[in-house]
Amino acid sequence: MIAYTIYNNENSKEWVTFVHGAGGSSSIWFKQIREFQKHFNVLLLDLRGHGNSNKLIKKAFQQKYTFQSIAEDVLEVLDHLKIKTSHFIGISLGTIVIRQLAEVHPKRVKSMIMGGAILKMNFRSQILMKLGNIFKYVLPYLVLYKFFAFVIMPNKNHKQSRLLFINEAKKLYQKEFIRWFKLTAEINPVLKWFRQQELNIPTFYVMGEEDYMFLPSVRKVVEKHFKSSTLFVVENCGHVVNVEQPAIFNQEVIAFIQQN
Repeated sequence: MIAYTIYNNENSKEWVTFVHGAGGSSSIWFKQIREFQKHFNVLLLDLRGHGNSNKLIKKAFQQKYTFQSIAEDVLEVLDHLKIKTSHFIGISLGTIVIRQLAEVHPKRVKSMIMGGAILKMNFRSQILMKLGNIFKYVLPYLVLYKFFAFVIMPNKNHKQSRLLFINEAKKLYQKEFIRWFKLTAEINPVLKWFRQQELNIPTFYVMGEEDYMFLPSVRKVVEKHFKSSTLFVVENCGHVVNVEQPAIFNQEVIAFIQQN
């Protein structure tokens, strides 16, 4: 089972589950824990190979990584803790994991909050994936990861997010990075399906206005999925909205969850 941490709120029956992105860990939510614990029970997860789950790689995760198997890791924790339903908050690739979980187990998901959501790989991100596939066995993974982080989060005000993810990525292993990177082979058909299919689950996209790689596609999907989805764009903010603008992120997301 992947590693997890709980912060209980005795006055609430609502659960909020946080799912980080590739190369991160549950530590990226440090600016959310205090505020969210005031209102909800909080569950933080370390996805396989990340954070405190990296010690479990050899024993448990020898099979091929898929978004479905990673979503089942999350479900296993919920079942273990007897959490029947939860609101889910994700960042970057974590939003894909949440959407995959909702696809298969919609009754377990009360709402989805998608920060820095990935719904389509634009031309630049497609080039990034191709370069990564070419060099993933040649270059040290941290060199590739630093390059990816700089392309996705290039501005001065993105520096904190960039450094946070790079520091967390240092805890990965080369083989683990390659396992996760191979997920890109299945990402396009998965994202195409997500863009086409609207789930009857309240969905809140929180995007930075400077998230040039992913914001345009999210705008289009929200227009199409208007029955269930809403979009909030954070000014002067890049891809990792919860780190760069935590006060706004916390306020808007908590309000959204309370409405649902």
